[in-house]
Amino acid sequence: MKINKITFKNRDGVELSGRLELPAAATTQAYALFAHCFTCTKNLKSVHDISAALGQNGIAVFAFDFTGLGESEGDFADTNFSSSVNDLIDAAKFLQSEYQAPAILIGHSLGGTAAIRAALEIPSVLAVATIGAPFCPAHVKNLFADDIDSIRADGETQVHIGGRSFRIRRQFLDDINGQSVESALRNLKRALLVFHSPLDNVVGIENATDIFQAAKHPRSFISLDHADHMLSRTEDSTFAGQLLAAWARRYIRLDELQQHNDFKTEHQVAVRTGESYTTDVLSGNHRLVADEPASVGGNDFGPSPYGYLQAALGSCTAITIRMYANRKEWPLKEVRVHLN
Repeated sequence: MKINKITFKNRDGVELSGRLELPAAATTQAYALFAHCFTCTKNLKSVHDISAALGQNGIAVFAFDFTGLGESEGDFADTNFSSSVNDLIDAAKFLQSEYQAPAILIGHSLGGTAAIRAALEIPSVLAVATIGAPFCPAHVKNLFADDIDSIRADGETQVHIGGRSFRIRRQFLDDINGQSVESALRNLKRALLVFHSPLDNVVGIENATDIFQAAKHPRSFISLDHADHMLSRTEDSTFAGQLLAAWARRYIRLDELQQHNDFKTEHQVAVRTGESYTTDVLSGNHRLVADEPASVGGNDFGPSPYGYLQAALGSCTAITIRMYANRKEWPLKEVRVHLN
């Protein structure tokens, strides 16, 4: 995938840091906007894994750091749930003005709750996916429950979450205590996919039940068996991304978009390139991408032409040996071919 580092300003003029992961293909079919978890950043490995899985299906993913987190400017102590929702809306407007309006909104943990609320203000969004999201924003207080009294009494307190220190102010508590997404869920009018692990010890599985019951159809639930809250195992985050891509295809009409792709041929093979080395390859019913490595000016979105030539020679050799072994009824289990 190609990764572009991007900065944009929110409605308050604060510069936010983003990362746009583009599919390994010449044409992006749709854009998704990703909201990370409370006190996390866009650089979380699970965010990249999910983005990579979506990229394999032609979906670009824009993830960014909320105000005061990661590489974004601003003071985290001045933020709250409402400001995170606003950051999401502003990120969607930036995508619309500079690239393409997002069709998918994805949120992890509290980011998922924010995504539900923000979706109502982003007309282009057709599908919303939450991952380990709490039903109520106030659930996040459980992460610093021992500090709530001092925050109330002193106006602000340094709290420790995930081994890091953050300054939480009274206004944050006031904001989350006055928030509910139940009404947003009932009026969502978008497809909703709820991911949750039954083993999540940060946000309990009952939150997924509440979200699902409050929402209207089309709604879906997928259990992330054996996954932890952070989706720290690659197999869990990739699994979520692959299923998300398959589910989203129906609601963002990705198949329809691809069917209307003007790159067609009546010949056995056709190739097409634009201003870069990245090249579309159409072979029968299969679409491939050829490119050159970044070291010679390419995007490295796919094998080089020479790489495809080697692959053709190697696979032809392996298939020929397999055919011969089958004809001779030899108990050949595997063929491996290495080329230089």
